[in-house]
Amino acid sequence: MYVDSHCHLNYTGLVEHFDDVIQRAKDAHVSHMVCICSRLDEFQSITKLTEHHDNIYCSVGIHPHDCGESEIATSSQLVELAQHPKVIGIGETGLDFFYENSPKEQQIENFKNHIKAARKTNLPIIIHTREADDETIEILKKTTQEEGPFPGLIHCFSTDKKVADCALELGFYISISGIITFKNADNLRDIVKTIPLERLLIETDAPFLAPVPKRGRTNEPSFIPHTAKMLADLFDLDSEELGRITSNNFFKLFTKAQF
Repeated sequence: MYVDSHCHLNYTGLVEHFDDVIQRAKDAHVSHMVCICSRLDEFQSITKLTEHHDNIYCSVGIHPHDCGESEIATSSQLVELAQHPKVIGIGETGLDFFYENSPKEQQIENFKNHIKAARKTNLPIIIHTREADDETIEILKKTTQEEGPFPGLIHCFSTDKKVADCALELGFYISISGIITFKNADNLRDIVKTIPLERLLIETDAPFLAPVPKRGRTNEPSFIPHTAKMLADLFDLDSEELGRITSNNFFKLFTKAQF
């Protein structure tokens, strides 16, 4: 059994074949999926996708790419939307300085508002970080020191060990995507081997980042066994045990989700 902790089932490439995608996920022993919200204007369509499937949950949030001045969400907005019974997390949010889709100042404000919402709802914050490790670490540590711990997840981990160390220090979980299967990901695999198994989740980030041997194809939840196999090999486990552990971790973190 596997849980895809982060996918975008509402995106082009998946939503047109939604029923088939869900059936293939079931055939691949994917028991649950989380459809991640990246913009508030897609929230309603995402919740509609989840409402007819007991095993599909969602989040509410604004991706750092989409938080221009008109797109910054207040913590109150996020808290209100998070009352939907299928919303189990806040995000995805965070900082991405690789592209200049949104000003840094807007990204930081957006990120902090999501942290406030995560605190108010006690729902895990789902964090995206790219080329912004120091700033992400600083914000997370400062808010924890000032206001105490809160639940969280670094999604699609592919960055430096210092981010993993910070996440573990704060009690966060770390989610691994298909990047772990890439030929040039030796450094990532070395870092992941240092992360305690009880803090790991797995994800597809579908329709992006299809794992080997599905590279070049539209990613989907049914591909997650390939990521699980690579991760299991790193820890000298079989895929079934890896799936059991990461699924248990998922339900420990996302307490609003039901097995």
